[in-house]
Amino acid sequence: MLNRSIEPILKTALKISPIVLLKGARQVGKSTLAMKLSKNYIVLDDVSTRISATDDPNRFIENLNKPICIDEIQKAPQLLESLKLYIDKNRTNGDFLITGSANLLDMKTAKDTLAGRIIEINLYPLSLKEKRERADENIIDALFEKNFTLSIKDSKRLITDIINGGYPEILKFETPLEKKLWFASYISTYIERDARNLGEFRDIDSFFRFVNVIAPRSTTLLNKSEISKNIGIRIETVENYLSILKQTFQIKLLRPYFENISKQFIKSAKIYLNDTGIMSYFLKINSIQNFEESQYKGALVETFVFNELLKHLSFCTDDTQIFHYRTNDKKEIDFILKRNDKIVAIEIKSSSKVSHSDFKHIKDFQKHSKRDIVGIVFYLGDNLLSFDKNCIALPISFFY
Repeated sequence: MLNRSIEPILKTALKISPIVLLKGARQVGKSTLAMKLSKNYIVLDDVSTRISATDDPNRFIENLNKPICIDEIQKAPQLLESLKLYIDKNRTNGDFLITGSANLLDMKTAKDTLAGRIIEINLYPLSLKEKRERADENIIDALFEKNFTLSIKDSKRLITDIINGGYPEILKFETPLEKKLWFASYISTYIERDARNLGEFRDIDSFFRFVNVIAPRSTTLLNKSEISKNIGIRIETVENYLSILKQTFQIKLLRPYFENISKQFIKSAKIYLNDTGIMSYFLKINSIQNFEESQYKGALVETFVFNELLKHLSFCTDDTQIFHYRTNDKKEIDFILKRNDKIVAIEIKSSSKVSHSDFKHIKDFQKHSKRDIVGIVFYLGDNLLSFDKNCIALPISFFY
């Protein structure tokens, strides 16, 4: 079993909080990690267990052998109030590790119920570091420390990892057909079922038309009106579908960066799919040749880097925020990592070559900002290249 980068943080959270919620998409490894840390374990996917939990939630919680993991807590949201009541009488840190593949705490009532009693931790699909059994190494820390050590130079292997994505089950499969069948099953079994449970809508075909329209839009500014017209649904329906995809950890909206540097900033969020394996499936990319020929090659690479950064943000040393940067005069930077007064500005290139011109928007930002800014261009080449003191080109294989 592969070690997960978030495990030390999860263990610490269990020491200091009575409830810890481990949340993330279906099949990212929540149950595997939870069972590793819990002697007692129940899953609410089991019908008889769920009936017992919902019939008398207070007694159900009282009778559990603690500490315990309750898997798929969203199946019985009634338990949240019972957990609050139990903890208010018997507060013991680490008693409850709960997992969820739908984000219950997006709902205000759930947040209010468990305020001051719970720590939330995100688990993402596998990172490249986790796949290589180097789960303790953090890319975000390395970027801020300017530690640009390369361990692997293998662009073909990298492209295969981009196409496969990070779901642990994919590591078991060898052929494109096996992977295609698994992704098809994942979408029909989990995304469709969870969408029905959360959305309570009948027109599942409309929802999947929406998902198919969203997939090639990963990395673009979110434009609800355009999506509404494209599919022929109301904006309110678009917002509902977006909420469902966010709650089931299938998409992420990236906030824009603002700074008082005499520039007008675009205020729209960018949308990203949360796994390039799922994205490749929707775009019908299943080989290196497909990847190289695809008009979505750049979007796949950018989505991949974004998700790798998210995974490392979840366990980096100091609090670090991520944004996108876009101004009204068309200056764009893919990602801004902000840690205190330091910034790492990141551009993504899906080509094997890089030049001074690829840093032009980063250099403009460095010129107008008073902050300490390091500029990085990630590209599909093999070598670290220095363009000046604070402008470095790094292979995307740096994430290995």
